[in-house]
Amino acid sequence: MCIYVLDQSSAYDFYVNKLGFKVHTDAPMGEGARWLTVTPPEQPELEITLFLVAEGGMFDKETVGTMTHLIKKGTFGAAVFTCHDLLATYEELSAKGVVFKKVPTKEFYGYEALFTDDSGNWFSLAQIES
Repeated sequence: MCIYVLDQSSAYDFYVNKLGFKVHTDAPMGEGARWLTVTPPEQPELEITLFLVAEGGMFDKETVGTMTHLIKKGTFGAAVFTCHDLLATYEELSAKGVVFKKVPTKEFYGYEALFTDDSGNWFSLAQIES
């Protein structure tokens, strides 16, 4: 899984210190970029790449401008993370500064809250009922 980010140091802080993910790989790649991957605490087999959107390598200046605009707008990053106790997780993450766009709400499949990362990517945090 790849999440496009606008600043890897800030993304590191958000995913590791706020969400509690574990660093899997953090290796320099040159020109200020690094190969940065994290894993959710209860899913160490799921490696998420925090991929820097920057000019050079894969992206030219125009592409960086377009992607930056779309990321900040919340167009990318749609994914679902699950937890066992949504209300407790919501309180814990809110206390750490995670910004929620939707408070925990009962849905047909369980409970859901929506949050954004520091780049503007949005995610669903869900507690699935069986």
